[in-house]
Amino acid sequence: MAKVIHFEIPAEDPEASMGFYGKVFGWKFQKWEGPQDYWLTSTGPEGEQGIDGAIMLKEKPSDTVVNTIDVPSLDDVIEKIKVNGGKLLTERMGIPGVGWLVYFLDPDGHQFGAMESDPNAK
Repeated sequence: MAKVIHFEIPAEDPEASMGFYGKVFGWKFQKWEGPQDYWLTSTGPEGEQGIDGAIMLKEKPSDTVVNTIDVPSLDDVIEKIKVNGGKLLTERMGIPGVGWLVYFLDPDGHQFGAMESDPNAK
């Protein structure tokens, strides 16, 4: 069974969004040292129920909150998405030191990510 492991919140003003979520829920943020503006979001202490995520710069008005699902084999899931009425939005891409990621739509048009963990990803 695959589990949701991460969320992304696109924001027109990431600083304002971090202020909102920090004040309302006590979330903490740390700028990711990757190739894009991306703030890792801690929603609570390690070991507590729930997931962490990120706030990122909204690139287009249609950007929505995206949940990412952990999968053991991204290639297998890509094939299952295609066979079962989903639509790939991106090619398989590496997130350095984290894993392999693809974004897709389910048959109802909801966007998700699927990620295979791999610390050797480039």
